[in-house]
Amino acid sequence: MAYVAVKGGRKAIEASIERLKYERCKNGPLLSFESVRGGMRSLMDQVMSESSLYSEDLAALAVKQGEGSPEEAVFLMRAFRSTLPRKHFSLEISTGAMTVERRISAGFKDIPGGQVLGSSCDYTHRLLDYSLAEETEEDRQSFLSGFTAKPISGDIPGSFPKVVDYLRNEGLLSRPEPDETEPKDVTKKNIEFPTSRSERLQILTRGQTGAVTALGYASLRGYGALHPTVGELRVGQVAVYVPDPLSGSRDLDESYYIGDVRVTEVETLIPVQVPRGQGRSEVEFELGYGICFGQNETKAVAMSLLDHCLETKDPRYPTHDEEFVLLHIDSVEATGFISHLKLPHYVTFQAKLDSVRKIKKGEDRE
Repeated sequence: MAYVAVKGGRKAIEASIERLKYERCKNGPLLSFESVRGGMRSLMDQVMSESSLYSEDLAALAVKQGEGSPEEAVFLMRAFRSTLPRKHFSLEISTGAMTVERRISAGFKDIPGGQVLGSSCDYTHRLLDYSLAEETEEDRQSFLSGFTAKPISGDIPGSFPKVVDYLRNEGLLSRPEPDETEPKDVTKKNIEFPTSRSERLQILTRGQTGAVTALGYASLRGYGALHPTVGELRVGQVAVYVPDPLSGSRDLDESYYIGDVRVTEVETLIPVQVPRGQGRSEVEFELGYGICFGQNETKAVAMSLLDHCLETKDPRYPTHDEEFVLLHIDSVEATGFISHLKLPHYVTFQAKLDSVRKIKKGEDRE
C-alpha cells in the first residue's frame, strides 16, 4: 500500500504531528514502557501476531506510540520489520515438545497428560472489577508474594502428547502424506493464485484478528453450517533453532538454539460425510490447523476453520474462496486502503464533479 504520507502544507503537517503528541500527553501521567509490557499482554500478543515480528519490547513501544491502536501498532511493526535483514531461516519448530502453559480439549474430557486450564478469561464472570480502579503497586506486590508462595500440587510434565496422534493410532483420523516441498515466503514474493498451503497458513497467521475471527464465524454460521470440535488447544513456549551456517546441516544436534517464542496452536476436528456407495455415507473427521504468536486463542481457532475451508475449496461459499479470504484479512493492506480515502483526491474528484456538472447543464438545456 503506497498511501502512507501527505506532501505539501509542511507547517500544517508539523502542527498536526505536534498536536498528536499533545493529545497523548495532556491527560497524564504518561504510560510507561514497563506498564505496557506488564499490563497489555493480550494486545501485545495480537500486535506481534499480525506484524509477524516476535519482540515484546518492540510491540510495547509500538502500542505506546500508537496510543493503544492495534492497527497503528501493527503498521509501525511491519514498517520496522521491512528494514531488517533476513540472516537465517530457522528449523521447523516442534510443538510436540512445547513447554505447555495451557492445554485443553473440547472433544475429550480425559486426555493423555490431563487438561491444564492455565491462564484464561474463559472461566471468569465477565463483570467489571471496580477494585482495579484503586489497585496500587503494594497490592500487586502483595498478590505476587502470596501467589508464588502457594504449594504446587502434582508435577506438570515438560511436554504433552498430541491428542490427534491417538486418533490416528486408532485409525479415526488419516495420517498426512509427508511433504518436503520448500515453503514459499509471502513476505518475499507476491502471492499468485492458486496458492500453496504454506502460503495460506502464513497469511492466515498474520491476518487481522478481527477479520480472521469474522470470516471463521461466517464459515460456521452462514456457509456450510458445520460444528467443528477443538481436538486440542495448547499455549506455551517453543524452542527456536537455526542451522549451522557453515556446515549447512539441518540436524538439531548441530544447530544453534536462539531462544523461545510463545505460541498458540489449535487442531480442530471437522466432521465430513464420506459416500460409501448405495446411497450410504459415513462420518469421518478432517483436520483444521491454526498457530500464531502469543496467546491468541480465538484467532487460532478461527484460523483452523479457515484453513480447512481453503483446503476444501467449495465454490458456493466465499469463505472457501482463497482470493476472497486471503486478500481481505491483512491488517496493513486493509486499514491502509481504507485510510487512504482520507488523503487528498482533489484532482480525481474535481474531474468527476466537472463531468457531473456538464451532464446537469446539458439536461437543463433540454
